[in-house]
Amino acid sequence: MRNPWLVLVVVATALFLIVVDATVLFTALPVLTRELGASASARLWIVNIYPLVVAGLLPGLGTLGDRLGHRRLFMAGLLVFGAASLASAFAPSPAILIAARALLGVGGAMMMPATLAIIRQTFEDPGQRAVAIGIWASIASGGAAIGPVLGGALLEHFWWGSVFLINVPVVALVLPLALILVPRPASLSARPWDLVASLQVMLGLFGLVCAIKELAKRDLFLPGLLLPAAGGLFFLALFVRRQNRAAHRLIDFSLFRNRPFAAAVGAALLASMVLMGFELVLGQHLQLVLGLSPLEAGLAIAPTPIGAFLAGPLAGLLLHRAGARPVTSACLLLAGLGLGGLLLGPPGAGEAVSRLQLAWLALFGVGIGGAMTAASSAIMTESPPGRAGMAASTEEVAFELGSTFGIAVFGSLMTAVYTARLVLPVKLADSVPDTVRLSLDEALGAAAALPAPMAELLAGAGRGAFEAAFDATTATAALLLLAGTVFYRLATRERRPGRALRAEGAGSAARRS
Repeated sequence: MRNPWLVLVVVATALFLIVVDATVLFTALPVLTRELGASASARLWIVNIYPLVVAGLLPGLGTLGDRLGHRRLFMAGLLVFGAASLASAFAPSPAILIAARALLGVGGAMMMPATLAIIRQTFEDPGQRAVAIGIWASIASGGAAIGPVLGGALLEHFWWGSVFLINVPVVALVLPLALILVPRPASLSARPWDLVASLQVMLGLFGLVCAIKELAKRDLFLPGLLLPAAGGLFFLALFVRRQNRAAHRLIDFSLFRNRPFAAAVGAALLASMVLMGFELVLGQHLQLVLGLSPLEAGLAIAPTPIGAFLAGPLAGLLLHRAGARPVTSACLLLAGLGLGGLLLGPPGAGEAVSRLQLAWLALFGVGIGGAMTAASSAIMTESPPGRAGMAASTEEVAFELGSTFGIAVFGSLMTAVYTARLVLPVKLADSVPDTVRLSLDEALGAAAALPAPMAELLAGAGRGAFEAAFDATTATAALLLLAGTVFYRLATRERRPGRALRAEGAGSAARRS
């Protein structure tokens, strides 16, 4: 008889690879940009294409797993993930790296819904299954936060491609174990796979992300903003229409009529969005402005994943005593306060990052990790009987969608503020390329070719503008979390019986009239 905990180790290892790859580039991005000569736009696509593809394909591939068997799809996803990791590691140009990262997203989308389905299939005891799902949720939240730390450690000794190449031996180890340990499904579903709906979601998200990136440009091209936005909304509208008419839906939007369920999905999306967007900006700030090495930057970020890993199980324990509403709202509030604290004071004397700032980052990690765990539990708890699979798929889509928009929104905001705040001295304006206004990487690259006095002026102006961009994105993230706390409390507020009766009476009177 198979040991279910060994099966959990196999699927948890694969899940760790999936979530880490969404953030592992954050500390590698400055080095990667310099080595490949990536533009500001290409840099965002290199990071963003992975969660974008995962989010678009997740619902459809979850259904395909029901039809073909999650074990089969899991192992096929491992093969795709390993091959795409190898291609990413040795990509010679930004365009090829973006394509390889898209293929990496296909592999991740094949595996991710299968991991949770295999856990449900393997653990027959409800108590053990609850523990296993809690471990799954902790890895999903903490793994994303630890990506920058892992990336920084690898770059201390190896080239940027090592952040992808490390996946290959792990896949080579997990694949035969999955073949031996993961049980075959007792039966397969006859439910059809809706490829059209999956493509509609991905094209819709792609259009919206393109519009967000265009919005951040200094010379805004209005058709370049409106056409992708209209196309994205059009495909998403087609998806919603198709789901409302389909006999077998990928996402049942009637679930969102349940306010606690909808609020929990919103909390999961917000927490994922802020985590991904803030870590993207933080990793670049630590290296390009404060001058830390990738390893030092990873260690400076470390309090966030440590806090997230510790908060996951703790939040799970508190949920049984206090309930999802107070735990989720408290965790969102703590995360917002953690980011707000980063803006209060400068680093300590002689320190790039002070102990107080590390404490604020830890508080942010505790809040984010707790919020994601509590939201996951609330999503599953509030789903009606027989709809747990669809609820789990909705939860995973919320996390990946948050990642996609977090990188797009905060990355674009960072670029827009940097461009607006960069003021070049008159003596430099005509001697440097216009690309220095797009990103700090471009400015530092141009400074390296200038005489020392002019190089210092350009680098100083660029770092000052990026500092302003970092403060703006951090403040925006903190405000979003604080506002999200308020909205979550309001959305999950219990309606008083008297008020509900009055509302029902008013509705009846309106119908009679």
